[in-house]
Amino acid sequence: MIEETITYGGIAMFATMRQSAKKLTELFLIFLRIGPMTFGGGFAMIPLISEEVVAKRGWLDEKEMDDMLSVAGTAPGGVGVNAAAFIGYRRAGILGAITAVIGVTLPTFVIGLLFYLFYSLLEDNIKVQAALKGIHGAVIGLMVTTAYRMSKSAIFDRMTIGLACLSLLSLTVLHLNPLLVISCGTVIGVAYLFVEEKLGRRIATESRRKTKVKKEAIGPEYYI
Repeated sequence: MIEETITYGGIAMFATMRQSAKKLTELFLIFLRIGPMTFGGGFAMIPLISEEVVAKRGWLDEKEMDDMLSVAGTAPGGVGVNAAAFIGYRRAGILGAITAVIGVTLPTFVIGLLFYLFYSLLEDNIKVQAALKGIHGAVIGLMVTTAYRMSKSAIFDRMTIGLACLSLLSLTVLHLNPLLVISCGTVIGVAYLFVEEKLGRRIATESRRKTKVKKEAIGPEYYI
């Protein structure tokens, strides 16, 4: 009886370890594929992360993804790395967060190192300059897509529209520090909620529009 219990316990432990290893491997490979696409900073990879974890695998829904981006954007560090850590932790705990961060940063480190070594030899090459300009244009498109997707759930009433316009003005015209703008937005949002509750008014804290989750991703794959 004792031997059978030990045997079953060992089998269960082995199955758990195998499942954990599978999750970690999957996380690593996913973010290893996303990493090379991060020309232009972490925001450029957000559409790719959303495609993988929301549309393809359903690890997060649209609202959770938007909330994660809000936290990742305000936390210290790159938004892409923060997003990878958050998703990895949700999927497989601390080891998952570490694995996802290694996966997303490893390609960037290797490509950056190679680019640094060879750029001095190729910086005057016309083809290289044309390729870089094309990358810049694609990155702008990715960042605009990210901003549009976030705005659908983050901007939904007069207060959020006003805050968005004020933030844009502060960053582009007044050139204020982004951290200061984020902090002021947080304080204004909390103060607005407090005042409205004191006045007995019911206010919305999220968009009432329902988002459709795609069952299957449509578009070309981006494998290494």
